[in-house]
Amino acid sequence: MPPRDDDLPSGPAAETDARFPSGRWKGFWLQRGMRGRQHMRLHLDFIGGRVTGGGSDIVGDFEITGTYDLKTGKCAFHKTYLGAHDVLYEGQNQNDGRWIWGLWQIRDFDRGGFHIWPFGEADPTGEHLDEQADLPVQQHERRRLLVPSRDE
Repeated sequence: MPPRDDDLPSGPAAETDARFPSGRWKGFWLQRGMRGRQHMRLHLDFIGGRVTGGGSDIVGDFEITGTYDLKTGKCAFHKTYLGAHDVLYEGQNQNDGRWIWGLWQIRDFDRGGFHIWPFGEADPTGEHLDEQADLPVQQHERRRLLVPSRDE
C-alpha cells in the first residue's frame, strides 16, 4: 500500500518572518555605463536561514543560493547565470518597507546596487524625497566608487 501524504516526512517549513516571504519577487540591478537599470524577475524560497531559487533578467536565466539572518536582516546570495558567470549579492531588509537592497559584485571586475521586493508589492524606490541631505563621508566615498559623477 503506498504511503499517505500525511505519512511522508515533511521538509523544513517556509520562513514565517514577513521580511522574507517565499514566492515571486521582482526588482532591478544597476550598472554604470551601457546597462543602467535592469529589471529582474525571481522566485525565492526562504527556509531555515537559506535562500534558494532562480529567475531571469537581460543577461539570461540564473539560479540563486545563499543565506539570510533574522536577527540582522542581512541576506547574501550568489546569482549564477546558467553556463556563465556568478554574481555575489549582499543586502539587507531593515524592516522599513523597502525590502532587500544592497550591492552586487562580480569578483573585482564590476559592482553596483540592487533592490528586490515581493511581486505584488509597490516599488519601494518610487518614493520622492522632499529634501536633499548630504551623505555621511563614508557613504559618500563608497557611493562615489559605484556611481561617479559625469565630470569623472
